[in-house]
Amino acid sequence: MDGFKNFLFRGNLVDLAVAVIIGTAFGAVVTAFTEWLTSLLPSAADDVFSTETYGGRFMNAIIAFVILAAVVYFLVVVPYVKAKEKFFPSPPAGTPEDIVLLKEIRDLLSAQAPR
Repeated sequence: MDGFKNFLFRGNLVDLAVAVIIGTAFGAVVTAFTEWLTSLLPSAADDVFSTETYGGRFMNAIIAFVILAAVVYFLVVVPYVKAKEKFFPSPPAGTPEDIVLLKEIRDLLSAQAPR
């Protein structure tokens, strides 16, 4: 069971799953927008507006996208981050390697400087 847990938390498996879900929902928003836009162009050219309203479908797609994104965030992402920190705590932040090297260079230069 530890191997499966390591598999789930090791890589970006959850991130990839969230990206697929959000990408699919965003595809519906783009489709609704293009339908709305393409319905406006012919009616604007003829000065006659169609009775079919694609604007409502577009707004519905946006609202559905926002709701889906919130549900995925609160039911998948937040618990995943908490579980990842619980099972795999991040190491304490140490001094970055470049700062350590700069301190060594400073110490060497100060030791070589004439007094």
